[in-house]
Amino acid sequence: MIAYHFPPIKVSSGIQRTLRFAQYLPENGWSPIVLAPHPRAYIATSDEDMGQLAGMEVHRTFALDSGRHLSLRGRYPRLAALPDRWSSWWLGAVPAGLNLIRKFRPHVIWSTYPIATAHLIGLTLHRLTGIPWAADFRDPMVQVDYPPDPLTWKSFHWIERQTAKHASAIIFTTPGALREYGRRYPDRAGRFSLIENGYDENMFATASRGLEIAPRLPGRPVTLLHSGIIYPIERDPRQLFAALSHLLRQGEISPDVLRIVLRASGHDAYLRELIGHFGIESIVTLAPSIPYAAALREMLTVDGLLILQADNCNDQIPAKLYEYLRARRPILGLADPEGDTGQVLAAAGIDTIAPLDSAEAIATALKRFIERFRNGNIQLPHEATITSASRRGRTLEFSRMLDTMVTSSR
Repeated sequence: MIAYHFPPIKVSSGIQRTLRFAQYLPENGWSPIVLAPHPRAYIATSDEDMGQLAGMEVHRTFALDSGRHLSLRGRYPRLAALPDRWSSWWLGAVPAGLNLIRKFRPHVIWSTYPIATAHLIGLTLHRLTGIPWAADFRDPMVQVDYPPDPLTWKSFHWIERQTAKHASAIIFTTPGALREYGRRYPDRAGRFSLIENGYDENMFATASRGLEIAPRLPGRPVTLLHSGIIYPIERDPRQLFAALSHLLRQGEISPDVLRIVLRASGHDAYLRELIGHFGIESIVTLAPSIPYAAALREMLTVDGLLILQADNCNDQIPAKLYEYLRARRPILGLADPEGDTGQVLAAAGIDTIAPLDSAEAIATALKRFIERFRNGNIQLPHEATITSASRRGRTLEFSRMLDTMVTSSR
């Protein structure tokens, strides 16, 4: 299992897919061997999840971050950052992977994107050994305007085409991505499958241990939480802030009516400037990162949860959405109703949805959310949707796909 995002990297929900697959695969007859970069390659690390690796076969190889380790006065060789800043991982991972293959004789190679170098390692090991290769796309690799740099775009496109040509199975996390790649590579669509992200019930059990939710005091403001990164383009909050500013000026909301907490946004300086520009400091609060279990505990106790997804990401679903569903709290979804995120919310019974690019629609949805919450008739996610989205269940899907790959290769 070739994965860049693996403990001890400090990220939001990016590590959860590989970590939970590796944790639950043994229940389904598979023994995972994880090939990850040396922790020096990570911008930030945390020991928070290291205890969950007990008993796992994890191997770490040479890897550098070109932007930090090969930089001189802020500049570094362009080729050292193709396809990404961790391309040096390929130099350590390929020989280490070959040694692991000789030792363990695995039935399948699996790699997960992002980071693009992970698929490059998977491709190389597959071509050298002939072992069936499964390529996991947590996000689409190439889009019309992404990556924005032309040379990086070409390198991504080459890796994507080679993956489509050589991988025995290609896995996507959203229906939209599955459809898009089916249009791009119609002759390979028979090898494509969908395994969505999910939530880990064990982590929620840990987060809720001893939790007692006190009765809500009358007159307390409705508090909405966004937990995780807010990308300036993909989750641009400008229209949300404009809606809040308008409602605040009109007297339709106040700090006594509504509070919004943006937890671990990853772009606090940018957001602080916007918050000041729109004059909504009394409504919106920036909060620091906290441990994962504490973040889940906060989701369980807050009045409502806020999801942001721009329509340029209609084929993507934030991994945190599945955790939001499991938290069983009201959700305000600011996403294109026709996109995958909006569709998942609607299928779960959430009807407080508005497009992220319309301040007017957001203002209407906010007022409706507050009114329904106060009246006690706001919709919560359907139990059937919650049950179907567990990481253990997703791993069962994954193991069945691996079983099929082995049978086909024989």
